[in-house]
Amino acid sequence: MAEVKTLQALFGGTFDPVHYGHLKPVEALANLIGLAKVIIMPNNVPPHRPQPEASSAQRKAMLELAIADRPLFTLDERELRRDAPSYTASTLKAWREEQGPDAPLAFIIGQDSLLTFPDWHDYETILDNTHLIVCRRPGYPLKMAQARHQRWLERHLTHTPEALHHLPAGKIYLAETPWFAISASLIRERLENGEPCDDLLPDAVLDYINQQGLYR
Repeated sequence: MAEVKTLQALFGGTFDPVHYGHLKPVEALANLIGLAKVIIMPNNVPPHRPQPEASSAQRKAMLELAIADRPLFTLDERELRRDAPSYTASTLKAWREEQGPDAPLAFIIGQDSLLTFPDWHDYETILDNTHLIVCRRPGYPLKMAQARHQRWLERHLTHTPEALHHLPAGKIYLAETPWFAISASLIRERLENGEPCDDLLPDAVLDYINQQGLYR
């Protein structure tokens, strides 16, 4: 019998700090489409946004605390160890080379990221290496800004998550995940103003932030 490959998904970001708006939609997504493993990959030098306030070591520590009791998640530190900007296309190409040509691989993004996806470095190569799983977000349009990008989306779109399990790459799936009105910038602002954040992120992460005097 041929070996059945398990769908793996990668979830990247700055996680400055990690919060329930990161964790809970992905946990719901895992239940929705049958994900056994989600790899969280924080980046060190994001190419398209300001440098995070917390250091790489602090963001790694917060992620370790956040996922300690969440067996769905594992941590990948490859981008944290890189001093130059990390481009998703390059990281996913390396991941594909490690996993081999047949493993089903997916990259999780938010709907806001999908709408700017054609601006990403070498975006057209990403679906050669992984699927895209898009967590839907209320208030964002369902169509790409340009007709050619909309055609690209429709060409790769699948309405069944089974395709993600049976093919190694190349599909885009729009997932109906719950939306939590939480952002890292909101948390940083509330902490700076001395406002409570207990319901926005795990207790262990909040304790660490207070111990380190972060976001003050």
